[in-house]
Amino acid sequence: MSKKLKKGDRLYLVDGSSYIFRAYHALPPLTRKSDGMPVGAVSGFCNMLWKLLADVNDDAVKEMGTPTHFAVILDHSSHSFRNDLYSEYKANRDEPPEDLRPQFSLIRDAVRAFGLPCIEMEGYEADDLIATYAVEADKAGAETVIISSDKDLMQLITDHTTMYDTMKSRKIGRAEVVEKFGVGPEKMIDLQALTGDSVDNIPGVPGIGPKTAAQLLDEYETLETLLEQAGGIKQKKRRENLIEFAEDARMSKELVTLKTDVPNVEPAGGFAVTPMPHDQLVAFLEQMEFTTLTKRVRAAGGSKAPVAAAAPVTNQGVIDTSSYQTVYTLKEVEEWVAKAHARGVVAVDTETTGLDAMSVRLVGLCLATAPGDACYIPLTHGAGDLDLSDPDAAKQLDTQEVLEILKPMLEDTSVLKVGQNFKYDLLIFQRYGVNVSTVDDTMLISYAVECGLNKHGMDELSKKHLGHECISFSSLAGTGKKQKTFDQIPIADAAKYAAEDADITLRLYQRLAPRLVAAGKKTMYETLERPMVQVIAGMEREGVKVDREVLSRLSGQFAQRMAQHEASAHGLAGENFNLGSPKQISEILFDKMGLEGGKKTKTGAWSTSADVLDGLAAQGIEVAQEIHNWRQLSKLKGTYTDTLPGRINNETGRVHTSYSLAATPTGRLSSNDPNLQNIPIRTEDGRKIRTAFIADEGNVLISADYSQIELRLLAHIANLDSLKQAFADGIDIHAMTASEMFGVPIKGMDPMVRRRAKAINFGIIYGISAFGLANQLGISRGEAKDYIDSYFEKFPGIKQYMDTTIASAKEQGFVETVFGRRTHIPNFKIPAQRGYAERQAINAPIQGSAADVIRRAMIRMPQAIQSNGLSARMLLQVHDELIFECPKSEAKKTCALVKEVMEAAAMPAAKIDVPLVVETGVGQNWDEAH
Repeated sequence: MSKKLKKGDRLYLVDGSSYIFRAYHALPPLTRKSDGMPVGAVSGFCNMLWKLLADVNDDAVKEMGTPTHFAVILDHSSHSFRNDLYSEYKANRDEPPEDLRPQFSLIRDAVRAFGLPCIEMEGYEADDLIATYAVEADKAGAETVIISSDKDLMQLITDHTTMYDTMKSRKIGRAEVVEKFGVGPEKMIDLQALTGDSVDNIPGVPGIGPKTAAQLLDEYETLETLLEQAGGIKQKKRRENLIEFAEDARMSKELVTLKTDVPNVEPAGGFAVTPMPHDQLVAFLEQMEFTTLTKRVRAAGGSKAPVAAAAPVTNQGVIDTSSYQTVYTLKEVEEWVAKAHARGVVAVDTETTGLDAMSVRLVGLCLATAPGDACYIPLTHGAGDLDLSDPDAAKQLDTQEVLEILKPMLEDTSVLKVGQNFKYDLLIFQRYGVNVSTVDDTMLISYAVECGLNKHGMDELSKKHLGHECISFSSLAGTGKKQKTFDQIPIADAAKYAAEDADITLRLYQRLAPRLVAAGKKTMYETLERPMVQVIAGMEREGVKVDREVLSRLSGQFAQRMAQHEASAHGLAGENFNLGSPKQISEILFDKMGLEGGKKTKTGAWSTSADVLDGLAAQGIEVAQEIHNWRQLSKLKGTYTDTLPGRINNETGRVHTSYSLAATPTGRLSSNDPNLQNIPIRTEDGRKIRTAFIADEGNVLISADYSQIELRLLAHIANLDSLKQAFADGIDIHAMTASEMFGVPIKGMDPMVRRRAKAINFGIIYGISAFGLANQLGISRGEAKDYIDSYFEKFPGIKQYMDTTIASAKEQGFVETVFGRRTHIPNFKIPAQRGYAERQAINAPIQGSAADVIRRAMIRMPQAIQSNGLSARMLLQVHDELIFECPKSEAKKTCALVKEVMEAAAMPAAKIDVPLVVETGVGQNWDEAH
């Protein structure tokens, strides 16, 4: 398939965004009967697109000519580079109606179901992409037909570029533009700069309409000439306005001028027309329940039943792993790429030598284009030490040659790539120079609809939804120290395991994706889950630099202090014992010393957990405090100062953590291998470890942290007027709580009193018990219970929120955040788990909403940084904090931008009644920046 247009080609570009809004406003509201999903715009869009394609095929638009290339162009979002040029651009436009928002992603699915490229790009409008493609076609000597009647696109009309208004079945060329506006296409930019546009909030020059603008341009030729000679215009008001608003006119010209050089676009030569996949389209239309259009398409295509890959799954039958293909020729790779293009969706999986995406080697690739239709492409089995006992090893293809064939398809926005925990695969591809676009993740789809009900790994999902038990890795590679890496497994065995991964992923996608709509979680998935795949992959690839010398010095200091605590504990106990042995500790504390306050585990042994040691230490038991201090240092030493140097990547010189996107019940990310979220910030030793995280030379680290976000969200969610007012007035919330509870003035308050109020404020969110609060504050349980009772008396709204939320969770079986993230809580009926379920019901809407806010900020951040011409990189996320690295010269601007994006992250999806506040800091290391 040629990637370059040539003379004689004809490129059709559909202004898809215009189609969407035309369809929405032209038809009455329509909902899908099975689940109530609004689909009116989807229906209208599909009918309009079908009519256009049918007209083309039936010679109804013979005057325009039959297309050789065809694409639908969409707006990526409401934000583009023009918003950065002029903050008021489109500011008076309302947000899309609530019933239209969830239809955008379905319309993208519709375009793919038609077998057409669906093109969009972050930071640019559809019109800019259309302009770029029209110019590309013009330079190649090809013709372009723009399917739209939008005047903004008329500036593109040339001898080789025309427009077509499908509503009026009318061609729009140079003559039609002159007839309507009095000027030719080459003057449309200047005309619009003068007249402005109230819809897009483009100012223009007051008092100048299209007719006047055309007369002026006829006389002065160009806008610049007109503005330079405006002083000679006879009409007083017109002259004054042109002089006074000259800069507005110039800025308006910049806003209305379409970009003809959008970078990194898919070449238009890749939009070659292929036979319409009627079966695939029928499957989508049936899923949408568009009965009339389904009949038309089926009749036109001669299809009796849907067999498309995107069709809902009813009965998949036995999964036969022996049917998979092992690919050994480049021609076969090309055939699989063609199938992916034809079906518009392909499941993709990588097989590697390990789990660290930043250091492993690619061993093979898997693709699936339909249930049971999957393949494995082996690449480097036995690499470096070719295993000649495997007769298939010598047949393997060259990795770069295979990727050269796959890359255009993987980067093609018109082909949907489906993966399971796709973040990992994206990182692998990026390391090999492939930037995969347009992805769906079955793990995250499951997380969106089943959070709290089950885990979201492929094996678990396969058992639950497909009744199929996947081939286990251990059955091929073994376990323990003798476990093989994937490149050591014979290709014949590896192929079944690997291709099954892609096959199962595609089947899961077919089963789970429709449930997003049925559960009302499509918008939540599209705004909070799917975009995070690319964002987190980017963060993990960046990594963070650590100072080996600082870590080595801290390791030595911790070792010395551990020895001191150990000697002190031995002296207090009167004998030597192993401070790392829970058994020996329990014997010393509860058997020999006979201390009270211990509790036994299920095995009958004494517990020596942190809670138990904290409780004993609070009672003044010195040996318990020494053991606790030793443990804290041992954990920091073993987890960080001793371990992090070994985690520095040899190629990048940085440490790369891995974030789990679907591991918590609230939407919070979790950091692993190494875990960089659990470095204690409130202890001096934890802060010392943060000093080892540094910026490159010439750079600084920026920390941006939400201030008390969970308390702010509690005030909003529970509708607590006193807390909302306190936050609005900028009052110290912990001091206010202390004043309310203990009757002391805020001014001159004892810091210890404020600390107690702070512990209660945050403890309440997590459903803290009197026992937990007592341990935290070092007081008796009775006193802690009095504090909690007093708190609820002073703030009755919080108790009411808790009771109401628990009751609702028991009735519905779930709770939701302000953004619609749902956490299922199924364990209320199990007595032993009831307390935890109640605490989860209270906390999940608050902590989950906070997690959603920072997710929204992270999703917006890369584009905001790029569009502002900054070079900052987002490195880490630690609960309510984001860490960036940027040149020292850009620190001030970056701080301001990051703060702006984070504080506005909840808008417009949720209008939080309490201001979100972000505190930023700059330093050479993480501790300095915080």
